Amino acid sequence: MSRGLEDPEECFDMAKQKKQTSEAAVREIRRRTRRKFSPEEKIRIVLEGLRGEQSVAKPCRREGIAANLYYRLSKDFLEAGKKQLAGDTVREATSDEVEELRNENRELKEVVAEITLKNRVLKKSLVGSGEEDDLALERTDLSPASGLPFEERPRSSAPFASSCTPCT
Repeated sequence: MSRGLEDPEECFDMAKQKKQTSEAAVREIRRRTRRKFSPEEKIRIVLEGLRGEQSVAKPCRREGIAANLYYRLSKDFLEAGKKQLAGDTVREATSDEVEELRNENRELKEVVAEITLKNRVLKKSLVGSGEEDDLALERTDLSPASGLPFEERPRSSAPFASSCTPCT
């Protein structure tokens, strides 16, 4: 039994399918290898075109980009400059600033953890010493330099009744 193709239409369909898959493969390769320009490269290309020493087509040809991409880059460049001069932009934090903020955040979390632990220990020691039920402890100060961070205040059944007068 030979493996020849007897049906010419079957042969045509296979060739068509092979062509479509090769075109799809080429498209996929082009998509994956699309050139991505860094911001510095974009600025350099736009400034070369804005100088006016040569036509826009020359830097586009040299960089291998279409003219419409150049015009879109120059439009974005000029709009960004306008926003910067108007003061509408938010500056991005540098990596040093981000690291500094993370360290500060970590230190503050540690301070909060220490204060919370001290608070729990003090509450347990006061409750364990046999305080009466009509007294409640309320937090008034969180600074560790102030000595005792709590103040004893009597608990009332209506907390605001004694200090409020009826509104007219």
